[in-house]
Amino acid sequence: MPPPRKWVRQSPKPKLHGAQTPLLGVLALALLVAASYFPAVFGGFVWDDRVFTEAVPVREFSGLWRIWLSPSEIEFEGHYWPLTYTTFWLEHKLWGFAPAGFHIVNLALHTVNAALLWRLLERLAVPGAWVAAAVFAVHPVHVEAVAWIMGRKDLLATLFYLAAAAVWMSFIEAPHSRRRTRRYFLALGLFAAGLLCKSIGVTLPVALLVLRWWKRGRVTGLDMLRLAPFFVVGAGIAAADLSYYEEAVEMDHALFERPIVAAKVLWFYLGKLLWPTGLVAIYPRWEVDAADLLAWGWVAAALALPTALWLLRRRIGRGPLAGALFFALTLSPVLGFVEFGYMQFSFVADRYQYLASAGPLAVVIAAANSVGRRRLPRWSLAAFVAAALALLGALTWRQADVYRDDVAFFNYVIERNPTARHAHLNLSRGLFESGRWEDGLAAVRTHIAQTPNEPTGHYNAGLALLRLGRPDEALESLQRALLLDADMENAQFVAGLALAQLGRLEEAASRHHQALEIDPNHLAARVEVGNVLGRLGRLAEAERHLTLAVETSPNHLGALMALATTLFLQQRHQEALDIYSRVVELAPDNVRAHSGAGAALHYLGRDDEALKRIDQALALDPTLAEAHANRAAITKSIAAKKPPPSSPNP
Repeated sequence: MPPPRKWVRQSPKPKLHGAQTPLLGVLALALLVAASYFPAVFGGFVWDDRVFTEAVPVREFSGLWRIWLSPSEIEFEGHYWPLTYTTFWLEHKLWGFAPAGFHIVNLALHTVNAALLWRLLERLAVPGAWVAAAVFAVHPVHVEAVAWIMGRKDLLATLFYLAAAAVWMSFIEAPHSRRRTRRYFLALGLFAAGLLCKSIGVTLPVALLVLRWWKRGRVTGLDMLRLAPFFVVGAGIAAADLSYYEEAVEMDHALFERPIVAAKVLWFYLGKLLWPTGLVAIYPRWEVDAADLLAWGWVAAALALPTALWLLRRRIGRGPLAGALFFALTLSPVLGFVEFGYMQFSFVADRYQYLASAGPLAVVIAAANSVGRRRLPRWSLAAFVAAALALLGALTWRQADVYRDDVAFFNYVIERNPTARHAHLNLSRGLFESGRWEDGLAAVRTHIAQTPNEPTGHYNAGLALLRLGRPDEALESLQRALLLDADMENAQFVAGLALAQLGRLEEAASRHHQALEIDPNHLAARVEVGNVLGRLGRLAEAERHLTLAVETSPNHLGALMALATTLFLQQRHQEALDIYSRVVELAPDNVRAHSGAGAALHYLGRDDEALKRIDQALALDPTLAEAHANRAAITKSIAAKKPPPSSPNP
């Protein structure tokens, strides 16, 4: 009996819509990505990009080994994804932390993924393969993974996933040979590499079995045997990642409610894929009520769809069911059956369906291609495809522009989800960085009203109040933060700054000491306790702290200047001069270093050099009061043959 007709087998060599050759097809995809994501190139670092920008191993040349062997040094990362951070490390060595370079790499990776998807679908004889890849390239639901630099992990995981699938197909189709064996191990290696970028690709072995069933109608024991090492590798890397994952998760739905969550998540993603409006990085977190019979309708619908596709497989082919299974399987790690930290904010995120979306896109476009080619003229079909790509590209352009900075990003989030957890807090940080302290204070107070028991909000409020010249109010906010988290070293440190502004120097020194007890490597606290102790006249203690700070960070200008002043006050003028001169070498425009060096030179009896240094300071800043005072004191001392000033800053 001949096999039934299926849309997946209509043409063993389907015509490509929009491309004449592989090279032109890839170039067209690249142009679509560049045009749609153009605003992203000018974007900055947003949201959790600080995870890698603040990671010491990413910054240091020696950090590559620590990325692989000591991942806990990446402070805010809770997963073991070393290959992703290796790309950040390499790019930092090439262009530092210029965000444009990271964005361009993301666009390049997305283009490669679209090209790989095209070639894979073409190899599977899916009608409209290039169109499916083009829609994948410009679809706005992918903006989060592409325009957000930390979406790199999804891009890389997808690249290795698709490459592994392509090599696996080559292995299956090749005759027995040594070359065939190499393809097998290459596919296994690519699969492992993908998991070291992000573990979302752990379902690849199951997807390959679905692929085998789709193409041949059955899965054999040999298929299972061949894929057994993939299951072992996948389980091993995923287990290692989970054991490393330590983020606390506070879920408020029971085990029997999770099917509702999973079903609704699936329909949510499919809905956004088919109708991509209202996209936002942090979606509202819906309530789950197992007593609501309508809620179980999501589950019933999620079961009904694959059942219907199974029953219709002889009429429409196995492809639609295979696409649906791929979609659900690929999303299975983030459906809510396994708890993970982001579920405290939302059950869904666009980036999670970056890879999974390929299944429904291929099914829908293949079906539309089959219907359209039978019922529409070729020119009208091409016009429809062009219009659809233009519309999707315009939506992507608009969405990508949101990622230009934290202020634009979190304002967009708050506009669409005012109760988004931590959105106002993150907005306040972006406003602080742009110098908008009043606006940042208003944002953080909204956050405090929403989550009054979150210490970081009170800390941010204290920081803003201090910068606005309101140290009394700042101290109150910082005290509230410390009541909620006594081990918050930054709150202790900023409280010390507020106390110093209020003239309560002994208390300020005590706060800085407490910050250092919590974190002995807190450099700013080390420098400030030295400054405060110097103001208290406890010069030996101040010198000890400042010397340690300079040993920790030899080029820290604040520590060097404070140490030089402390040495000067102890009348160790040559040592002070050496450090002032070092500061001038590091920062030739540091006017206070020139002024201090002039005072030290005068005390050493080198009056001409002293006046020259003072004049250099005044040339850089004619309004610098301490330089004028030093010059007047030195001139008067020379004229009267009196001892020089006892302080570099009279």
